[in-house]
Amino acid sequence: MLKRTLFFGNKATLTTKLEQLVIKTKDRELTVPIEDIGFIVLEHHEIYISIPTLTKLSANNVAVIFCDAKHMPSSMLLNLDNHYIQQELFKNQINASLPLKKQLWQQTIKSKIKNQAYLLEQLNKPSKVLHYFESKVLSGDTENMEGVAAAHYWKHLFNFKFKRERYGAYPNLFLNYGYIILRAAVARALAGSGLLSTLGIHHHNKYNAFCLADDIMEPFRPLVDAKVIAILKNYNEEELTTPIKAELLNVLTETVYFEDTKSPLMVALSKTCTSLQQCYTGKIKKINYPSLWN
Repeated sequence: MLKRTLFFGNKATLTTKLEQLVIKTKDRELTVPIEDIGFIVLEHHEIYISIPTLTKLSANNVAVIFCDAKHMPSSMLLNLDNHYIQQELFKNQINASLPLKKQLWQQTIKSKIKNQAYLLEQLNKPSKVLHYFESKVLSGDTENMEGVAAAHYWKHLFNFKFKRERYGAYPNLFLNYGYIILRAAVARALAGSGLLSTLGIHHHNKYNAFCLADDIMEPFRPLVDAKVIAILKNYNEEELTTPIKAELLNVLTETVYFEDTKSPLMVALSKTCTSLQQCYTGKIKKINYPSLWN
């Protein structure tokens, strides 16, 4: 089921009644069934949200995203008790062997480079070399084909000179916002699959609470890149305005394609994360990543 994403950029009061989210603003009051919500983004610093509301949202695996003074997502509330065999799943994840994690990372990077190549193809940019780099990804990506492919990808993605940097010039800010939303979506899907976002298969920074989310989001990044390219065509803005944020949030509803079906990204992430859980249990050997374009 496709869940709703709610964005609050103005002062509001959020409470709960009869399994409904009650939203009160200066001008109106409305309710939304909590079971229909997937994400809530709280941007305004004068938003009141009650503890019972946060508890019910968490129990329904709603990712509540809090923004900082610069209106950028900075933290997130997630449920850590989403699966009936939670302890067993955590144990499998913790005990995953190094060879398994290297194989999973190889699959992840091959999927990422393939999707980067598809996007360049759609833009009529040179892409064949990326397919070559994809074929050369080894277990654990020991030759860093991810970095080699990225150098080519970012050089050709935009129609102007661009350097991908976290705090870099326009449109890095747009990319950053989209990636943060994507990261939150992956973290929510991981929690729903009974996995810990902290324990990565490749990322392992001790200060990062979302290492596994950072791993699994990699093949999906080109969806954000494609959305940013569309924004640059349709908006003559260099600031992260509310309409642009809304466009980036819509990435979660983009259609992606598995071998036998298609689904919105938000739903597909759950399928991918469930397959990762099954890799940890030994039921399957490959993460089920979708193609981002048909």
